[in-house]
Amino acid sequence: MDSSTQEDCHEDHIMNSTDPNAEAYMTFMKKHCCYDAIPTSCKLVIFDTSLQVKKAFFALVANGLRAAPLWDNKQQKFVGMLTITDFINILHRYYKSPLVQIYELEEHKIETWRGDSFQNVYLQYHKQNLISISPNASLFDAVYSLLKHKIHRLPVIDPESGNVLHILTHKRILKFLYLFGPTIPKPYFLQKKIKDAGIGTFRDIATVQQTATVYDALSVFVDRRVSALPVVDENGRVVALYSRFDVINLAAQKTYNNLSMSMQEALRRRRCYVEGVIKCYPDETLETVIDRIVKAEVHRLVLVDRNDVVRGIISLSDLLQAIVLSPAGFESG
Repeated sequence: MDSSTQEDCHEDHIMNSTDPNAEAYMTFMKKHCCYDAIPTSCKLVIFDTSLQVKKAFFALVANGLRAAPLWDNKQQKFVGMLTITDFINILHRYYKSPLVQIYELEEHKIETWRGDSFQNVYLQYHKQNLISISPNASLFDAVYSLLKHKIHRLPVIDPESGNVLHILTHKRILKFLYLFGPTIPKPYFLQKKIKDAGIGTFRDIATVQQTATVYDALSVFVDRRVSALPVVDENGRVVALYSRFDVINLAAQKTYNNLSMSMQEALRRRRCYVEGVIKCYPDETLETVIDRIVKAEVHRLVLVDRNDVVRGIISLSDLLQAIVLSPAGFESG
């Protein structure tokens, strides 16, 4: 599944016992259930595991989605999620393989390598049970599940009908908190500056040079388990952001047989919605960062100095850990 940006969070647990409002957001999330965060209208695509891999990924692109629940008709149940991470793993593993051509893999069905047939000679993925949550469970439980299992998408499944009602994400939960929590007393730590708060990843940041190839970027995605890469020039200045979602558009453009193209070329070819580089600075407050990430509807901010040199990454999971789980004494792993 699509795992969180910069997996190794380094929170310094900035909650102060003298802050009477430190547990305000945690309490708010415990009082509201997952059903409360489901929008009135939203798009939900479900794939049968008998669908061809190629058609499934094209459908993700066509609908602007990053993942879809998988339904196994033989078992009559949901068995997992198809994500962009799956597509990246396929491309990375077989692009340079002398045994299997990419076009051959296109014709495979999802169940061949993502359902129950995990002994397939082509792909050797570890089986993961579908992690889901009830609509009546608290949003606090949802945050805990997302961060504990290091996933980005949490299906909300009706326990009576077995139907998937929605796919909860970090972004949806933080936006819900942002929109409906104005009456909550703001914790003092929201006024801390990023450089003092200790929220985010500041060491060994995964980046990719703009002269590197797309295959190089895929290698970083696979090896470092990050969901976006700041693209930097020779001086370390950020010039773009290349995310896992950009990779899925290689399928739309049918350019996944040319992963040797440079990042500069790949960025020029982007025709879809581009998230862009939304930056923040060490001397900005945590409250400013939350406001910016919610309004921009992005999944992370790139922390830069005044010369635009990358100094860190602050993700949605970092923020939810800090404002929801840490006050309750919970760590995500």
